[in-house]
Amino acid sequence: MSGLYVLGACIAAALLVYLVAALLKPENFS
Repeated sequence: MSGLYVLGACIAAALLVYLVAALLKPENFS
């Protein structure tokens, strides 16, 4: 169960980084 929690945290962190990158450099995410 802890492994699933870590996996979910990694996915959430990756999505957060992706959203921040899209906000900072929208020309790269057309």
